[in-house]
Amino acid sequence: MQRVDWAEVMVAGQTVGRIDRGLLVYVGVAASDTEADAVRLAGKVARLRIFEDEDGKLNRSCQDVRGGVLAVANFTLLADTSEGGQPTFASAAEPQLTQRLYDIFLAALMEQGAHVARGVFRAATMIRSAAAGPVNVLVDVPEGTLQ
Repeated sequence: MQRVDWAEVMVAGQTVGRIDRGLLVYVGVAASDTEADAVRLAGKVARLRIFEDEDGKLNRSCQDVRGGVLAVANFTLLADTSEGGQPTFASAAEPQLTQRLYDIFLAALMEQGAHVARGVFRAATMIRSAAAGPVNVLVDVPEGTLQ
């Protein structure tokens, strides 16, 4: 995920999701991921403190600053580049599971009070944003962490 001043996702030249200050989150779903993983990830995204407080320290969450979350499903995050020059995506979830867990992730974010914008699942998209910081964080939520 990336902290942004603004971000938008476009499909066929039309803006389908936009936020001002907040987080641009690329969501990769592995075949082994579960509904519980999606809910845990939403909690982590909502609570991760990567916005500055009045002292300039990264001590505020997206919730604290009333930021938005633009979440875009992205199977290419699961690329395996360990062999050869062409990535494979064998660990990526099938589209049906990805869609279900992506929707659960978005619903869990909204339950946490986040303003959520989204891309269109399986559509060719253009994503535009203004990085803030820049602050980029890779978030993985292993089983048994967070509640």
